[in-house]
Amino acid sequence: MLSMPLSSSSSVEGLRSDHLSPPSWRFAASSGGASPSPESSTPAFHEPVMAKEVLTAFASCGSGVIVDATVGAGGHAAIILREKQGVTLLGLDRDREALQAAARVLKPFGKRAILVKDSFDHLSPVVRAHEPSKKVIGVLFDLGVSSMQIDRPERGFSYMRSGPLDMRMDRSNPLTAEQIVNSWPVEELERLFRLNGEVSLSRRISAAVVAARPLESTGELADVVARAVPARSRRRPGHPAKRVFQAIRRAVNEEDRMLSDGLEQAIELLDSGGRCVVLSYHSSEDRAVKAAFAHAASGGCTCPAGLPCVCGAVGVVRVITKGALKPQPDEVAANSRAASARLRIAERLDRARRSS
Repeated sequence: MLSMPLSSSSSVEGLRSDHLSPPSWRFAASSGGASPSPESSTPAFHEPVMAKEVLTAFASCGSGVIVDATVGAGGHAAIILREKQGVTLLGLDRDREALQAAARVLKPFGKRAILVKDSFDHLSPVVRAHEPSKKVIGVLFDLGVSSMQIDRPERGFSYMRSGPLDMRMDRSNPLTAEQIVNSWPVEELERLFRLNGEVSLSRRISAAVVAARPLESTGELADVVARAVPARSRRRPGHPAKRVFQAIRRAVNEEDRMLSDGLEQAIELLDSGGRCVVLSYHSSEDRAVKAAFAHAASGGCTCPAGLPCVCGAVGVVRVITKGALKPQPDEVAANSRAASARLRIAERLDRARRSS
């Protein structure tokens, strides 16, 4: 529980990690520093995905603020703070329970860790409210749903464990998965599954969902999707409901709009040489990140490809990763959820040169 209430700054709720006491957690010493060891009543926690690659991405950045736009349980944040002594970390998350977990993990770092309950489409006002005078040398996005959320069936993210049709990262959000599943017209569901989740058989699956209404749990929804998929398709690897759940979750949490807004703000916030690092787990997310970085690198140039630019566009970043980086085989073997991870990096160009 919080040992003191979150302080408010307009729509922003902020706290330092040393403001929370960890009554149900213990910190165990290890070669990597302090790390949380949850009691049996708390969900299992996992190593942050591609941690070495994330650290390498920020290695060239000096002292200043790194914004963890999706701090979650604090895994990446703790590693960054441990390895980069001159850094203050500003962590955002929409999920209050995730912030409470992060505060416990980051407590050893004291005032170097600042946690804010907000979404990453509000990056600019959050930074202005909490660290207005320091250089932003890095922004990290670890997209999608966290292991902590998946492993708690009552949050409604899992198709493997039955729970309520919720899927809200922020529980104050009025829109739930139940409303989408039980009230959206079949045409809207089909479009959602086809465009947002890249679901084959989207028309067939959406019709099956509508026919099965009302659905009350994630288990029921997963069963409906599985029955709607032909036997030959069910033989493919992975659960047939995976992409359907992804599509609904992204709609509930407005993830596509927020990603576009968040990346634009992140690039604008970065100081010269600062880096934006993005981990995505879905092909459409990765394409969106790639496109956003390409747009920033070209300055939005509208000239035909292969010809000199005459439109006056000026790029603001250089893309470090020519193709997305993937996790190493040993990491995937240890954590199967890392298999779909893709990492991209963009570096802010000299701001003074651009403004001159």
